[in-house]
Amino acid sequence: MMYLASQSPRRQAILNDLQVKFQLLLPEPFENPELLEVALPQESSKDYVLRVTLLKLQAAVERLNRQALPWAPILCADTTVVLTKNGQEMILGKPHDAKEALSMLELLNDQCHVVHTAIAIQITQDQAAEYVINSSKVYFANNSTQKLKSYVATSEPLGKAGAYAIQGLGSCLIEKIEGSHSAIMGLPIFETSSLLEKAGIGFILCP
Repeated sequence: MMYLASQSPRRQAILNDLQVKFQLLLPEPFENPELLEVALPQESSKDYVLRVTLLKLQAAVERLNRQALPWAPILCADTTVVLTKNGQEMILGKPHDAKEALSMLELLNDQCHVVHTAIAIQITQDQAAEYVINSSKVYFANNSTQKLKSYVATSEPLGKAGAYAIQGLGSCLIEKIEGSHSAIMGLPIFETSSLLEKAGIGFILCP
């Protein structure tokens, strides 16, 4: 058994597909995970996503100890959408409303951007976390403004980094990807299964 420190239904679904036995270890009411997601000045997007993931993992370890739960490995992940313009990285988080979602989609439209997903696992309390970062490229088609507005009207972009969900209707906007589809969803299956093996956590191909 292991703990998953993530509220993402997509990450939970992927672990269920792998037939991993896990229990959610979610933030307590007084915790504010968004405070951990503030980017530092001059911080690269890869450094950012790894730092945020490790901070969330540390918070999860403290949460488990606070709740006096039995120890088991803890898995945590974070996904960042990055658009590079004029040599500068723009980290696109979750839009606060429909207007911001449309603005993000207009930035991504007819462009290539990168999705970084960092995953980390704390196997025991007294050793450093194991982690890996997957970077995949996503190419948006040249979509009409009306198509982007129609997508925003579905409300799917809200709560999604970069204002789209590749596993949903957002795939209608995307011409191609280079990399891992599951990583863009939020949990790269290949890298996750490798970390599960290191932790001795059974899954469908490695019971």
